[in-house]
Amino acid sequence: MKKLPIGIQTFEKIRDKSKNYIYIDKTKIALHLIDKGEYYFLSRPRRFGKSLFLDTLRAIFAGEKELFKNLYIYDKWDFEIKYPIINISFTDGVLKSKKDLDEMISDILIENEKRLKVNCDSDVYDRRCFKKLIQEAYEKYNQKVVILIDEYDKPILDSIENIEIAKEMRDGLKNLYSIIKGSDKYIKFVFLTGVTKFSKVSLFSGLNNLEDITLNPKYATICGYREVDLKESFSEHLQDVDMEKLKLWYNGYNFLGESVYNPFDILLFIENQKLFDNYWFETGTPTFLINLLKSKKYYLPEFENLETDKSLINSFDIENLSIETLMFQSGYLTIKEMITKRNKIKYILDFPNMEVKISLFDYLLNTMTNPIEKSKIADKIYDIFEEANLNELEFTLKSLFSSIAYQNFTNNYIENYEGFYASVVYAYLASLGLEIIAEDVTNKGRIDLTLNFEEKIYIFEFKVVELDSNKNSALNQIKDRKYYEKYINYKEVYLIGVEFSKNERSIKSFEWESIL
Repeated sequence: MKKLPIGIQTFEKIRDKSKNYIYIDKTKIALHLIDKGEYYFLSRPRRFGKSLFLDTLRAIFAGEKELFKNLYIYDKWDFEIKYPIINISFTDGVLKSKKDLDEMISDILIENEKRLKVNCDSDVYDRRCFKKLIQEAYEKYNQKVVILIDEYDKPILDSIENIEIAKEMRDGLKNLYSIIKGSDKYIKFVFLTGVTKFSKVSLFSGLNNLEDITLNPKYATICGYREVDLKESFSEHLQDVDMEKLKLWYNGYNFLGESVYNPFDILLFIENQKLFDNYWFETGTPTFLINLLKSKKYYLPEFENLETDKSLINSFDIENLSIETLMFQSGYLTIKEMITKRNKIKYILDFPNMEVKISLFDYLLNTMTNPIEKSKIADKIYDIFEEANLNELEFTLKSLFSSIAYQNFTNNYIENYEGFYASVVYAYLASLGLEIIAEDVTNKGRIDLTLNFEEKIYIFEFKVVELDSNKNSALNQIKDRKYYEKYINYKEVYLIGVEFSKNERSIKSFEWESIL
């Protein structure tokens, strides 16, 4: 049985015959890229195999033929030609200042200078040295230069919560990358990877000849594992595994082509005795994303089937951060569908899989509520819905809201905001992995929340009211609009109206009826 290549980002190591690691052949895609063009950019979420693919390109251009035996490219590429390669990687460490960035750039250029045995004749290792390095490498080896840049955006993302430092990082990187375009006559091939794609007017204005292949269907599977990869290369490791459940948990990342599994999840799932857990999510959810979700009045159910413009998810801008862009490029949302409206391309975004959806909302709830109290409540919820014990549900939800820290209510007058209460209930149910539909569309309007639990349908309507309000109740609104008619063929349908008092910051009224 072949070994699992957990954490391996070096092509030479993963292809070491003595180690017998599983390797998913990506060389057909690599060869197509090399034959077709010269300048490429690829954005993918963290832990998705970008670094390994980049190192595969390095090994191709370095002429390391023996490593490619039995792979697609082996007899289709002239490995006798060896190209000088400049490697730039910002994967290591956290950069906290422009000084840190300058020092790292200096270290990177010195390392390349020594490895290539060239001299940029400079005491300052900056953009000038980078330009000289490209020229000297070209002249010494009489071959055009290959430039491979890994995690090109990480110095910016390290400081994304401090906009002034992030802008300094962006300008410093822009200054460095601008050298590439001006050195075109010396360059054979350029490939940049990162998590985010910054707008052309910010980071890429000096490198506007890049072809962005992030959402090109031809390269949808450039990183990640396909369904066929699991069947052909992991079959021995996945015996007796419920493959539909595996797909539900870890597949679903779509880049306008065949959807892929997160490779990190698959490897850790097998390594950990085939236990379904949030392996990718636990590697580092950005606090900036969580803080942004909490600080703004985001209606969390809207992130399901979210319609957005093509331009919005294709561009990352420090001065005007979009939560949709951040969540898509970070891997918390993926493309469910591409549509055309009024001659414009739009995308429908959704959570890629169970791991992301459950983990994100569980993490978010833990920052808002008492995690111990939340956990106690979770133990009861399945019995409540299985038995349709809705009187107990009222008590459970009241306990949940009573555990929310006071500051989470007062932020941005959120206690007056109906979406906050619906968001908490939605996040709670989503974190438990229950089958819910937010903003459930009917021919009478939209249901706030629908839960499908073992062929039982629970329809929720939420309202924020004054203490002495005599307005139409939440339950009556469900009945007046006949939301239940959509599910009339189900054996059991339950209508639940929940009203929240903005004065007391708690549930004022909880009513329910059954339709059998």
